Amino acid sequence: MGTRRVTLADVAKVVGVSQTTVSLVLSGRGRDLRISEEVQRRVLEAAAEMEYRRNRVPFGRRGARTRTIALVSDSVVSSRLAGDLVKGALGAARRHGVTLLFGESEGDVGFERSLIEAMRDHPVDGIVLAAAHTRAMGIPPGLTGGPAVLLNVLPPEPAPLPCVLADEVEGGRTAARVLLDAGHGEGIHLIGADPTGVDVPPGRIAALDRLTGIHQELAEAGVAVASGHPCRWWLPEHGFRATRELLDRHRPRALICLDDRLAFGAYQALQDAGLAVPDDVSVVSFDDHPVASWLRPGLTTVALPHHDLGAKAVDLLLAEAAQHGTGRGAVHRVPMPVRSRGSVAPPR
Repeated sequence: MGTRRVTLADVAKVVGVSQTTVSLVLSGRGRDLRISEEVQRRVLEAAAEMEYRRNRVPFGRRGARTRTIALVSDSVVSSRLAGDLVKGALGAARRHGVTLLFGESEGDVGFERSLIEAMRDHPVDGIVLAAAHTRAMGIPPGLTGGPAVLLNVLPPEPAPLPCVLADEVEGGRTAARVLLDAGHGEGIHLIGADPTGVDVPPGRIAALDRLTGIHQELAEAGVAVASGHPCRWWLPEHGFRATRELLDRHRPRALICLDDRLAFGAYQALQDAGLAVPDDVSVVSFDDHPVASWLRPGLTTVALPHHDLGAKAVDLLLAEAAQHGTGRGAVHRVPMPVRSRGSVAPPR
């Protein structure tokens, strides 16, 4: 190999595996991550024969820029709902002339840390740590050594890393405003939570912000939520059950569903009761699930701006890298646009 430094790519090419696999084996995590003993043996033998030495310089302090960044996620890459997040990140990376690498942990915290260390060893100029849906989590130690941005991730304590989130409070206000602008001033019911937000599914951090925005917008118009119906899970069958129980007690004029999947169930319950959307009951929801536009009538929903979230995270990361990771941990909130379809009409 002459005097040129042997790289992970060199070892990976000889063994016939990925650079990530080589990095995991050489860092001693191959067995924990179920890499076969045969592959581990071949990697170790090749690395020894080629006199490979790991680069232990923290990725944020390397002199030369690699024009490569990484996105490490829980399920963003394989999640259909969050596909636009990846597209947004890719588009921003191309616009800046950099390469974007992906790694997915499938929610395994240990594997997530291994992926972060593998990306550091690659090396990359910075890392975006992403989640498909907003969730609270501690910051893995591997992110503290250089430029990094959190995407849909909220640390339990203030952190020095920038954070990118959807503006859920304003999204809640938008949903309520859709109904108010259509003339709804009474008979507005919540599907997915009680009015106080105490009873929401585990991990649904966005629910509290959405409720805050809904109450703020309605209160400014002098309107109160008529009732709220919590759901253990935000799935169609739970939306169906909650709406059916609501109809046993009330004659709603409008529903605000906290998730599109709840709205799918609500549609069915209203239809079973002989009520038409939107002639009898208007429905507005959140997320812009791919099925929302296929419902009849189409579901008016406040969209999660996945594309813009991904792009914003990459823009911030590259700004951080240019400043050598000296930015502060500001929270950047991305607007949630409304997708107006056919599920809202003036009350009769």
